[in-house]
Amino acid sequence: MLALHKREERGHVKIGWLDTYHSFSFGEYYDPRYMGFRALRVINDDRISPSAGFPTHGHRDMEIVTYVLEGSLEHKDSLGTGSVIRPGEIQRMTAGTGIHHSEYNHSAEESVHLLQIWILPEQENLEPSYEQKTTGLVEHPNELRLIASRDGRQGSVTVHQDVNLYAALIEPGHTITQRLDSKRYGWLQMARGNATLNGLPLREGDGVAIAEEAELTLASEDGAEVLLFDLA
Repeated sequence: MLALHKREERGHVKIGWLDTYHSFSFGEYYDPRYMGFRALRVINDDRISPSAGFPTHGHRDMEIVTYVLEGSLEHKDSLGTGSVIRPGEIQRMTAGTGIHHSEYNHSAEESVHLLQIWILPEQENLEPSYEQKTTGLVEHPNELRLIASRDGRQGSVTVHQDVNLYAALIEPGHTITQRLDSKRYGWLQMARGNATLNGLPLREGDGVAIAEEAELTLASEDGAEVLLFDLA
């Protein structure tokens, strides 16, 4: 079963330097139909103007994953971590008992486009931590690469939840397939471009809730970038 969440159904907020779309209820956007999916709580599609961003603010009891599509995002947190996240990298921050951080566009000339993802942890009051790794997507197109998992296997970042997060760059005219345990659930997020999932046409920004599907087939005529969440 595939349930399409159309891009135009997302919440939209534009406040000067920030242009953001919310796949699930977030902030002032509330839709009781879309409060999250399984342990997946937030997918925010953010575009941030040059040199602008989120000043220092706090989080707790959440796994926060940042995936940059274009540009570069500068991160600083109360753990003393400072880094710049670019396309081809993934960042995981465990908020746990409490963490403060800031996120700014690292460039004074170009905007940054990113997906920020919140996943509910399997337990509260974890020790705050931070991790950042490369994804290898550019070097390995047309395959779903594991970029986040509970056990950190295959070079993925570690999230404290039973979830496997895959990403893929699909080149024009290519098709990829993925097996999915029929007892588990999936969420596909179209990060960029257009594709079909088991024949269902998808556009940039669309999301799809997946249940009782043993195999997923993704095809794109013009090229696409996708995220696939394999969820308990």
